[in-house]
Amino acid sequence: MMGKIDIYSPIDNSFIGSVNKMSVEDIDNIYIKARKSFKEWKMLSAVERASYIHKAADELEKMKEEVAELMTREISKSYKDSLVEVERTVYLMKYTAEEGLRIFGEVYEGGNYDKSNNGRMSIVKREPLGVVLAIAPFNYPVNLSASKIAPALISGNVVIFKPPTQGALSGLKVVEAFHKAGLPEEVLQSATGKGSEIGDYLNTHHEINFINFTGSTPVGQRIGMQAGMKPIMLELGGKDAAIVLEDADLEKASNDIVSGAFSYSGQRCTAIKRVLVMESVADKLSELLKEKVSKLTVGNPFDNVNITPLIDNKAADFVEKLYLDAKNKGAIELTKFKRENNLIYPTLMDNVSLDMELATVEPFGPILPIIRVKTEEEILEIANASEYGLQSSVFTKDINKAFEFASKLEVGTVNINEKTQRGPDNFPFLGIKNSGVGVQGIRNSILSMMKIKTIVINI
Repeated sequence: MMGKIDIYSPIDNSFIGSVNKMSVEDIDNIYIKARKSFKEWKMLSAVERASYIHKAADELEKMKEEVAELMTREISKSYKDSLVEVERTVYLMKYTAEEGLRIFGEVYEGGNYDKSNNGRMSIVKREPLGVVLAIAPFNYPVNLSASKIAPALISGNVVIFKPPTQGALSGLKVVEAFHKAGLPEEVLQSATGKGSEIGDYLNTHHEINFINFTGSTPVGQRIGMQAGMKPIMLELGGKDAAIVLEDADLEKASNDIVSGAFSYSGQRCTAIKRVLVMESVADKLSELLKEKVSKLTVGNPFDNVNITPLIDNKAADFVEKLYLDAKNKGAIELTKFKRENNLIYPTLMDNVSLDMELATVEPFGPILPIIRVKTEEEILEIANASEYGLQSSVFTKDINKAFEFASKLEVGTVNINEKTQRGPDNFPFLGIKNSGVGVQGIRNSILSMMKIKTIVINI
């Protein structure tokens, strides 16, 4: 008999629900069903597949208040932000369905290369890969599940969905929406259980054709090694910098930095995780940041506050460790560190130096270091020294300077006079170095889960 995994709320440790604790035998059965269903699913037209996705989006929209409430209880995200995530996911699914209709093959003419190949033609087809393993994280259990599932389905793949253990109940609502829409159950199946127990077996199964993972860098690196020659998409950690130059609009910069750093208590790969500011404007910026951070609201996510309990005590322990290291090495608390179990109040640290872990390590919590820098060259050197390369923000009134920094920063995305963030979902989204592999964004995600077949003929 299959066991259960109980899920409790990080808000008050109340019981929310349970999911099945699957065994390796259960996983084998899922993969067998997926492979069989792929033969029929890939033969449907893109229009037919798009119809299922549109209907699933409609079903999810009907459930949006229910899903948002569940998400708030399960991952301690404010109700307002949870509702926005569900609504955003509905748009993502509908856009994906339409974008899938605009994925075409190509034709190449040999005569365009040289005369000896006149009459030779290459027909390039795009075909689905097969069985896609989609692994979602706890922090966006609805959006980052659908952003993997919908592009895989529209391109003709079948999906094994591994939700996060904490966040599983919310993520499974996406699957429920697809099944309510009439999607055959074998085309989209769920594999629930602790990653530490079934993760390696899921990742190394011989039936896998593609792995799409969002999560921590260490786990992503492990999946990369396990995948071998199989294609992967990895969305991993970041140490996103907000770079503030001497001519920046400090009022706007401070607003964007606080929003970018502390929304969902900093539990986002695209959260601003360090401020690199020119010494000449550092005092003024620090004052503005302190003023705005001090006004952030803290407490129960159903009250739509800014700062809510972290996902668990282990996450809070990690943030506190980084705080203590910085404090012991001379960093200045601009706002007082305060912890109540897994709830950590927003903490702003000034005069952070590079020998402090907080300067280089991703905290995934509501703590922000300010690093004062004397030259623009030093800013670039510090920013690019990171093992991560997800996003950066550059605040300046000089558009030429902004583009100069954008060209030199070693990240996937540079935001000019704007906080680091994911989206809109149709934009390319990627990380380099230890921040990821592959390019996401609706069209890019679809193409990543298709292969090219070339047919050459002489006419």
